[in-house]
Amino acid sequence: MSTADVVTSGRLVGDPQADRQPGPVAQWVRFLRSELGLVFLRPRNLALLAVLAVIPVLLGVVLRASGSGGGGGSGPAFLNQVAGNGVFLALLALVTMTTLILPLTIAVVSGDSIAGEAGRGTLRTLLTVPAGRTRLLAVKYLAVVIFCLAACAVVAGVALASGAALFPVGRVTLLSGTTISLGAGLIRLVLVTLYVGAAMSALGALGLAISTFTEHSIAAMAALLIIAVGSEVADSVPQIAAVHPYLPTHWWLSFDALLRSPVAWPELLHGLLSFGVYLVIFLAIAWARFTSADITS
Repeated sequence: MSTADVVTSGRLVGDPQADRQPGPVAQWVRFLRSELGLVFLRPRNLALLAVLAVIPVLLGVVLRASGSGGGGGSGPAFLNQVAGNGVFLALLALVTMTTLILPLTIAVVSGDSIAGEAGRGTLRTLLTVPAGRTRLLAVKYLAVVIFCLAACAVVAGVALASGAALFPVGRVTLLSGTTISLGAGLIRLVLVTLYVGAAMSALGALGLAISTFTEHSIAAMAALLIIAVGSEVADSVPQIAAVHPYLPTHWWLSFDALLRSPVAWPELLHGLLSFGVYLVIFLAIAWARFTSADITS
């Protein structure tokens, strides 16, 4: 061994394998992979995903057993179309679960993102890693976004499979009366799922911001759920209609714009803009709080 291969700081200086350091992208990927493992392998979150998978199946079975879903009835959007086309079970499941179950799931994950780490005493250890608070916060939120998309995909995917098993599946008649092919209808369903995922991601940004203000994850979860439910209640009060477009939940169900021909782009873009504004505002609040306050004491 030459003198260039002396041991310095516990490694061989002349060893290219020892000297090679992961690049910034690789570090981000490793950091994100670790965070995703924590989020998706936590038993509580797995239980939530299981509940999201079970509810569409139960909904389909109940509709099948009761003979509901026929035309001419009065009920929630898409209810009367389910018996004629199982694709609508996925849309019905998204409508039904967006009002409470999905927000509850996102509240648990986003509310625990920072407050849970602080409460368990692991946040101080995380901050000793030379990753920086900004990157840590970014990875935390990216994991929340991925979980939001996964949760919505579970609902839509399981509901679609259940609908195909319990009801006929074929060409899709849009809300505007236009009939499109099954393939085009499935593309619309994917876009609807992504839209709901965007809505839940905006809610997750709000939950992340709340999570930086407390060490008690239960408090953060409860606060976010109260805000979501309170917004839905306020959105149903006609006396304050002027503030409805600014409520965080007002545009959640505007994905019906994707089920018209042509697509009602103004309504859809208003919803996406609302989600974007909430996302930017509350991520900025989360960043300002997380990077400046001592939340590990």
